[in-house]
Amino acid sequence: MENIILLSGNVKYAITLDPGVWIFDDRRVDLLSYFESEKNSSDGLEEYTRSISKHWDREIMEGAVFPPTLKTEKKFEKEKVLNGTFGIPLAPFIKNAEPNENATTLIIYCEDEGEISLPLRDATKIILGFSINGKPLKEDGPVHVYFGDGSNKHQPIKKVKAFKIQ
Repeated sequence: MENIILLSGNVKYAITLDPGVWIFDDRRVDLLSYFESEKNSSDGLEEYTRSISKHWDREIMEGAVFPPTLKTEKKFEKEKVLNGTFGIPLAPFIKNAEPNENATTLIIYCEDEGEISLPLRDATKIILGFSINGKPLKEDGPVHVYFGDGSNKHQPIKKVKAFKIQ
């Protein structure tokens, strides 16, 4: 139970977060590459068009290349999960808690640093790190808080115990 984190406060629903199950969540992101990749605010159609164009260009230059077998893909994904460094966006959890209209602040309660306050609009960009090299964050976890812009990617907020929206 020490790994469970509560998201509560000025919300319609208090939510319990369990980082132990996020490894199976499709929303997880690879923290080693997340902050290096550029964040473009493009819509899905633009992204799809770029993807198809890139594939078409590759076929023209290299000829049709068949993808690896499904078995190979599954093995690769399993290896990635066992050895990866992952995080998950906080935004969906905030959305599910349904903050009240007058909510403006997220308070992060930490064992070492006490309380850290952020504007709620910035809190929706937070990434919660929950795994390093395939291992859960037992000693300084259960999660690390990374700001969406990556400004604290080398010194995340550690030993997070709870979140409260005010």
